[in-house]
Amino acid sequence: MATITVKNIPDTLYETLKHQAAEHYRSINSEIIYLIRQATTCTAVDPGEHLLAARTLREKTAQYIISHKELTKVKNEGRP
Repeated sequence: MATITVKNIPDTLYETLKHQAAEHYRSINSEIIYLIRQATTCTAVDPGEHLLAARTLREKTAQYIISHKELTKVKNEGRP
């Protein structure tokens, strides 16, 4: 197997990786390998399945009408 050395990792990023690794019961090295694999693995999407899921969601939420005013208010909440 190949070995990669990563230099100049910001302290905050390292702490985030360390925390994530602990949450997933992995070493930092294993967590990084997992993240690289997730970022570089492509999964095929079935367009028909994707459209069916979108239509199903649309049907479930059809009775919830949100006005432009309400949507703008929600988007701007908590923003400076």
